Amino acid sequence: MLPIGLRLLARASAVPILGRGLTWFVDARWPGMRSSIIARTRLIDDWMLEATRGGAERVVLLGAGFDSRAWRLPFLAHIRVFEVDHPNTSAAKQRRLSIWGVDLRHVRFVQVDFDRQTIADRLAEAGFDYSQRAIGVWDGVTNYLQPEAVDTITRWVGGLANGGEFVFTYVHSGVLDGTVSFDGAARVMRAVQKSGEPWTFGMRPDTVAEYLSRRGMRLLSDLSAAEYRHKVMGPAAQRLHGYEFYHVVGANIVGA
Repeated sequence: MLPIGLRLLARASAVPILGRGLTWFVDARWPGMRSSIIARTRLIDDWMLEATRGGAERVVLLGAGFDSRAWRLPFLAHIRVFEVDHPNTSAAKQRRLSIWGVDLRHVRFVQVDFDRQTIADRLAEAGFDYSQRAIGVWDGVTNYLQPEAVDTITRWVGGLANGGEFVFTYVHSGVLDGTVSFDGAARVMRAVQKSGEPWTFGMRPDTVAEYLSRRGMRLLSDLSAAEYRHKVMGPAAQRLHGYEFYHVVGANIVGA
């Protein structure tokens, strides 16, 4: 699903000397980003596998973008996946998938603008059964939204069938207001501001449990980049630094 330029770059990175050069460039420009994304992707994949083994019958990918989990993860092949995203992004993704003749039978595309629309009715129209346990995944999205939109989505997730799970990412609010110093954060903030998609939402780790509790969920895990890199990569993670403001959260849906 990559555009041609990035596709060629990805292929070039398979050449050892070029791959090492690209890795050095990315790590130097955005310290910790690459290893953080790799580790959090693996962690979320593992949590999704545990949730489906534990009885989750539906998967909802919120702000799915060009996420390929519906096809990349074998255990999702026979589980209904609902990809929720902005109409423009969803349409672009479906066009690219159609070019390659990808099997879309177990996926439902639900088009919603998070900042302007609610998703409950749209999902119901797509065949989502609210009586079944589900796992909601919100990967790399909340920091681009307004607090009201995040509140709406989390309250909706908290109203799903008890026993379901919710996995989402957030950035430490200290990186937004400058009250907490993180390695490489200033450069990242300048880059996202320049891109036209500034980060607008963050949380403080000591408030997450109560935030979720007020929305029908119980906090299970809240791991910073350093913590989830160590969980996924073991001792090798000790030499990796940066992006420590990024967090991954796992929670149970327990209802009101």
